[in-house]
Parts: sequence; C-alpha cells; structure tokens
Amino acid sequence: MLLALVVVILDQVSKWLILEHVPLYSKSALLSFVNITHQQNPGAAFSFLADAGGWQRWFFTVLAAAVSVFIAAWLWRLRKERQAVLAWGLALVLGGAIGNLIDRVRLGYVVDFIQVMIAGWPFPSFNVADSAITVGAVLLIVDAFFFSGRQQRTEEEGPAE
Repeated sequence: MLLALVVVILDQVSKWLILEHVPLYSKSALLSFVNITHQQNPGAAFSFLADAGGWQRWFFTVLAAAVSVFIAAWLWRLRKERQAVLAWGLALVLGGAIGNLIDRVRLGYVVDFIQVMIAGWPFPSFNVADSAITVGAVLLIVDAFFFSGRQQRTEEEGPAE
C-alpha cells in the first residue's frame, strides 16, 4: 500500500507541475526522442472514447474506483504471504489507477505529459500513473508465468513419485 501511495503522490505532483508550468498542447524536448507536453485526455488509453460525448468520464471513474477497491482488497489478503512480485505489481496498478481516478474526478480528464518519439513519430502521451500501471501489469504477467502459476502447477501435480 505504501508503494501505491508513493505512485499517487509522484503522479499528482508531476501533473500539478505540468498544469502550472506547461501551456496546453506545448512541447519541449527533454531528450532527442522524449518531449514534455501538456495534453488533456478525456478517454482511456490511446485516447480511446475521447470523443464519446462525456459519459465516458463517469464510466471510467466508476470502473477505476471498482478496480481500485478490488485490488486493495487483494493486497490486504496478500499481506502475510510471500508473493512480492504479485504484491508489487498490484500496488503499482493500484497507485496508477488512483492517480488517474483523481484527475477524472477533479478535472474531468487525465493529464498526460510524456511523449516518446519512435522513428520520428509521436507515441501517445502518457503520465506517471500510466507508467506505473504498465510496469505493474508486466510484473503481474511475470508473476503468473514464473511465480504464482508455477506454485499452483506444483501443488496440482502433487508429490513426485
């Protein structure tokens, strides 16, 4: 839960800095392939449903809140188990979901500000919360393939003869 809180704080502080100091739709090169920008995304990932007319704000708000409650309960159940990769992945996803949820409730859109150029083309802008969700999802996949999934298969197979 502490990791999720750190993600939320880093996400909200970085977004506050963007809102205060970077004009909307401006771009400044940070590296040769990374821009700092200021975008407003009323949709989901890759601006999915961004032009849906407004209902998506509340749909994604309710969805993020429900997923956050589910993940928080899952983390609570895991607190005494030794499943670090799973717990870290869930905490990162939780922190990211809450960070973007705060934006949706407070602003009506998510603030995105990191833009990576791939072969000269801009990848859709993202933020700290999106990064945490992505890294968390990768950890969940790693856990499923190499840790929790392996443990479950071993228990199902039983003792070796």
